[in-house]
Amino acid sequence: VQLQASGGGLVQVGGSLRLSCAASRRTASNNATGWFRQAPGKERELVASVSWSGGSTVYADNVQGRFTISRAKAESTVYLQMNSLNPEDTAVYYCAVSRFSYPSRALIDYPYWGQGTQVTVSS
Repeated sequence: VQLQASGGGLVQVGGSLRLSCAASRRTASNNATGWFRQAPGKERELVASVSWSGGSTVYADNVQGRFTISRAKAESTVYLQMNSLNPEDTAVYYCAVSRFSYPSRALIDYPYWGQGTQVTVSS
């Protein structure tokens, strides 16, 4: 089980970043993939999740309309395009693969986790 998250960095308020999550084919071929984040002193929370087909997504209310999750199946990669970033988006972002084919919000549904990538939004 291998997940590689990348694309984090330092960006100014209003800027954009694109995160990538590359998964081994065996890990993610029929499973939903989600992005989560954890800010200092806070619990880990769902940001967005996409079904194995790419046709179904869920988003956290506070990123809806600003973030877009997508899947490139041929590359076994899931992307998180983040626009209009604000300081509240500062966190370590993790990608995770679900035990199910459909996207869900519960962390317990995601047994496979990659390492985090830091996103820092400066004001």
